[in-house]
Amino acid sequence: MTTSAKKDHWSAAKYDSAASFVPKLTSTVVSYLDVQAKDRVLDIGCGDGQLTAQIAQSASSGEVLGLDASQSFISTAQEKHTTRSCAFKLQNCTKLAECKEAVDGGWDKVFSNAALHWILRNPKTRQEVFRNAQQALKSGGKLVFEMGGKGNVAEIQAAFTAALIHAGLSVDDARAANPWFFPSVDWMTQTLSEVGFEVEKCEYEYRPTKLNPENDEKTGGLEGWLRLMGAQFLEAVEERKREGVLREVCDVLETVVTREEDGSKWIGYVRLRAIARKK
Repeated sequence: MTTSAKKDHWSAAKYDSAASFVPKLTSTVVSYLDVQAKDRVLDIGCGDGQLTAQIAQSASSGEVLGLDASQSFISTAQEKHTTRSCAFKLQNCTKLAECKEAVDGGWDKVFSNAALHWILRNPKTRQEVFRNAQQALKSGGKLVFEMGGKGNVAEIQAAFTAALIHAGLSVDDARAANPWFFPSVDWMTQTLSEVGFEVEKCEYEYRPTKLNPENDEKTGGLEGWLRLMGAQFLEAVEERKREGVLREVCDVLETVVTREEDGSKWIGYVRLRAIARKK
C-alpha cells in the first residue's frame, strides 16, 4: 500500500499480526462491488491479495488484476493467490497511467479497500488517481472503494504529531510526517463529480475496531499497529529518537484506547465508502 520508492515497510506477516482485521471487515464494501461471474475487476492497492483472491472466486469466468506498490505484498500475492483469472503486478497506484493494462478502458469495476488513504496522500496526484480510475473503466463501469474518512484514528494522529513536536520537529514538519489523507464525504463527492463520475453513494461509518492481541515480537497490539502503520511518523526523526517517540505515543494512548472491562484496546476507525459510475 505504499505509494513511492521509499522504504517498503510492508509484509504479509507484519500486516496479519498488526491488522488482520482489515480484510475481514469488508462485507459492506464487497456487497457494494456486487461481483458478477464475468466481471473484469481492477483492485488498486491490493496488499497481499487476500481480498483480491476472494473477489476472483466470484468473478469465476472474468478477470481480476491486483496492483500494489509494495514488492513484499505483491510477491506474497503472486505466490499464494495467482490463478488463471487472478493476477498481480507491482505498480505505484498514484501513477496508474503507466500501467497500460490497467487504463485500457475495459474494466467493469475498479475496487479499492483500505488503500486510498495512502494513495491519495499527495495533494498533487489526488485527482489524477480518479481520472486514471475513470480511464480504466468501461462506459457505465463502477468505482467502488472503502478508505479512512475524516476523523479516522484521530487520537493516533494527534498523539504522533505531539510526540514529534516534543522530539524537536516544527508543527508543520510534524504534520507533514502524517502518511494518510482522510477526506470528508463532501470532499470526496465533489472530487469524484469534478472528474466526471456520477456518485451513486458516498457515506461514513464510525467503526471502533479492536486491535489484535499483543505478542512478544512487538508486531501485534497497539505497539505493533503503531510501528507498522505509523512507520513514516517515526522516520521523521533520527533513529535514536524513534523508540522514545513510540513510547510516548503508547503511553498517551494507553487509557484512551483501553476498555476497563477487559483490557482490550480499540481505535477509532472512521470508514468512507463510495460507489461512483463512469458516465
